[in-house]
Amino acid sequence: MRIAIVTDAAPPQVNGVVNTIKATQRCLQGLGHAAHVIDPAGLETFACPTYPEIHLARNPYPKVEQALDALQPDCIHIATEGPMGLAARRYCARRRLDYTSSYHTRFPEYVRSRSLIPAALTYRWLRWFHGRSKAVMVATAGMQRVLEARGFRNVVLWGRGVDTGYFRPDAQDYACIARPLFLYVGRVAVEKNIEDFLRLDLPGTKWVIGDGPQREQLERHYPAVRFLGPKPHEELAAYYNCADVFVFPSRTDTFGLVMAEAMACGVPVAAYPVEGPLDVVVHGRSGILDKNLGNACIDALRLNRDTVRHCALRYSWNAATRQFLQNLHPARRRHVGGTPCSVPV
Repeated sequence: MRIAIVTDAAPPQVNGVVNTIKATQRCLQGLGHAAHVIDPAGLETFACPTYPEIHLARNPYPKVEQALDALQPDCIHIATEGPMGLAARRYCARRRLDYTSSYHTRFPEYVRSRSLIPAALTYRWLRWFHGRSKAVMVATAGMQRVLEARGFRNVVLWGRGVDTGYFRPDAQDYACIARPLFLYVGRVAVEKNIEDFLRLDLPGTKWVIGDGPQREQLERHYPAVRFLGPKPHEELAAYYNCADVFVFPSRTDTFGLVMAEAMACGVPVAAYPVEGPLDVVVHGRSGILDKNLGNACIDALRLNRDTVRHCALRYSWNAATRQFLQNLHPARRRHVGGTPCSVPV
């Protein structure tokens, strides 16, 4: 089966959406499907407002049209709501093609944290964007409930996975590290609520891996914290294994793939009891969820790393990809005996 995945998120960006699409494409190909990712590569781009490190495609419709015309895919999935996603939506509307879409990021809350635009207005736009989608895929049941309460239709689950062969426990490096070591991995931006972690009075050491618009400001304000900058995804396992606790201060993530990666390395998570962590972390076993993040960090130190690892083994990219396949719809409305054609898994 030929599957087209249209996305605004692509390398050199380093984030959960990029990693999810790469892993899904790899698993689809392993299952015998021809998975084609259509991204902004080769197009003129501009810096996303308030996200200068993220570049969006300028006038992507000709590329999207040419790619989809040449591919003639059996299924079309629109992964993001940026210019590439808008171009794919327009293409499908013009040709009366069905498609599916996904909701990766709590974009309305991000916009509200950076501007005066009400979240309700952004949600209204997103309902329009996903309105024709045959299935709006989200990572957790919690996020499914949130979108349904906001009036979204056809919301279905598409879980996430972890390469538990790569992200696995390894020997901790105790050299020159004042213990315990509390680690954050992710974007250094206001919507990640990272300052809730940085301002905590904790023993030991704090490390931050990642980049973003707040990095320079936070480095100046918190000189005792080691900001290590962005790291390639393939190097993260070594950093996770250095840590005693992985701290996830975000209140707006839809999943938080980094939590599952840390857990697969046996590192307990400290987080707030909100959507995302509530769906990923088993409280008292793979992490601690507490309205007091400082208490969560200290209590997480007592958890057994083998138990944490065991909890992470439930995440499989193969299982997530089969769920993705089950959610797909044929692009062209072919009917046999009055029943829509099914998508083979």
